[in-house]
Amino acid sequence: MAGGTSKLLFVCAGAVALLAALAPPPASAADDGGFTTFKLYFHDIVGGTSPTAIRIAQAASSNSSSTFFGAVVAIDDPLTTGPTRAAGTEVGRAQGTYTFADQSTFGLLMVMNFVFTAGEHKGSSLSILGRNQVLADVREMSVVGGSGKFRMARGYVQAHTIDSGATSGETVVEYTVNIKA
Repeated sequence: MAGGTSKLLFVCAGAVALLAALAPPPASAADDGGFTTFKLYFHDIVGGTSPTAIRIAQAASSNSSSTFFGAVVAIDDPLTTGPTRAAGTEVGRAQGTYTFADQSTFGLLMVMNFVFTAGEHKGSSLSILGRNQVLADVREMSVVGGSGKFRMARGYVQAHTIDSGATSGETVVEYTVNIKA
């Protein structure tokens, strides 16, 4: 019986070693976790002859509020590969709304889709939802879904303002997209 037990132990040890060799390595902090990461530039144009962001609703007190609390803006903003529309190629549009939702600072509720109309993601979209505290250097919002090659996407975007648009009427925001699809 002792010989049978040692054979059984040998077979079990071999099976464990084989399973350990075939198992995927554990994720580490350096592992990207299967995320796809890329950058886009969002151009929010509030002035001129062809604005891409238009206030569509507001509370009676929105204009007297220091943060425009209660105002709602519809957007159809160009998304480009570079920080200027001249230097970058338009690859899509940011379509949706943002609401001034904070009474003490410029805090926006962003509800938008990145709709890709050109480039490697053409025909796909990403749905983004979250708080955008405009005056912070980097803001993070959730990717809550998508379509096409981004069907069932999840992840996050990080927004960093390149140009506030104070003089030009065109705010430029760099979006770093991090998604799993």
